[in-house]
Amino acid sequence: MSYVDEVLAKVKEKNANEPEFLQAVEEVLNSLRPVIDANEDKYRREALLERICEPERQFKFRVPWVDDKGLKKEEVDERLLPFERLMSGEVIGQKKLIRNYSAGNKQKIGIISAMLHYPQLLILDEPFNFLDPSSQSIIKHMLKKYSEEHNATVIISSHNLNHTIDVCPRIALLENGVIIRDIMNENNSAEKELEDYFNVEE
Repeated sequence: MSYVDEVLAKVKEKNANEPEFLQAVEEVLNSLRPVIDANEDKYRREALLERICEPERQFKFRVPWVDDKGLKKEEVDERLLPFERLMSGEVIGQKKLIRNYSAGNKQKIGIISAMLHYPQLLILDEPFNFLDPSSQSIIKHMLKKYSEEHNATVIISSHNLNHTIDVCPRIALLENGVIIRDIMNENNSAEKELEDYFNVEE
């Protein structure tokens, strides 16, 4: 079995319930196949494809430039202050690679890095995964506050109805890439409609 096929098999086994992710991985790896096959042993030795295909195990923590000079350390430190409670002393100053953090802390790092440069459009995919209940609560509060303070649009893709209802003033239901419901959610008013929609009668 080729190196590309080996990695595809492992990814499919590990992420069996994520068809969109698997489709993306398959397309990318197949496009790389001619290059990988030409020097298979080297890439297998470096575990190159595994590191590309498993985002929960590798993050790139990047501070985007604000101007030509970039952010000064003092500015970065100041922008990290609102995240101290979320990091709870387990992220900054640990002197280890991000891939060696726990899944929950890697999730926190990914969210913080996305918010650090104050984007007007913030898109988060399953932001509550891997987090303990306390961190989930902090994230929900932070996202609401961020949207209000920066007048930003926050789009959350999630399968967790409870968290979605708690944090989103507007909820869109998608089926095969098509919006089938567009629900305003004031004071959790969407809860009943969502429960009725997803209720499976025996």
